[in-house]
Amino acid sequence: MTKTYDRAYFDRWYRHGGIGHAARLARKVQLAVATAEYHLERPIRSVLDIGCGEGAWRAPLLKLRPNVRYLGFDSSDYAVARYGRSRNLHLARFADFAHLRPCPPVDLLVCSDVLHYLDTRELDRGLPALAELCGGVAFIEVFARGDGAEGDEHEFKQRPAAFYRERLRALGLQPLGSHCWLSAALATHATALELPG
Repeated sequence: MTKTYDRAYFDRWYRHGGIGHAARLARKVQLAVATAEYHLERPIRSVLDIGCGEGAWRAPLLKLRPNVRYLGFDSSDYAVARYGRSRNLHLARFADFAHLRPCPPVDLLVCSDVLHYLDTRELDRGLPALAELCGGVAFIEVFARGDGAEGDEHEFKQRPAAFYRERLRALGLQPLGSHCWLSAALATHATALELPG
């Protein structure tokens, strides 16, 4: 059975008591923004959200930084048809980022709750874009085997954490913790204890 990212899906998992509680999302956004601004040493100006769904990150981002440029991409026909114009969302599958470069590198790249649902071939095709399109910090929320994460388990790939860690590091991204990764451009300026040993 193929998963459909329609209104019912977003209602179940991101509204009506699902995993997308507004306060929880606001804390994630605050963490990602603060981490990016700490390393950039200035307020963020641009955000690219890959696998954005309905663009839920947009409102809390604009609440913190009203002038930020937000651009989202998702494979959900429903989300893009309903919110594309009002939230600047565009249709694309993750693998499309093998060639898609819709903007210059951004201050904050978001890829939240996406990678653990992709088959390995699609993941590997699109993954280099995360590093190439991130000029500051990437918030890559991904769950691995044994994490005990709550949420949609349909088509969840039970991979070890090392699977993701090795691929992201190979692209030049450096782990900062709490799902945040430092771009290669900024990693050379990080101090020894800002990065894991």
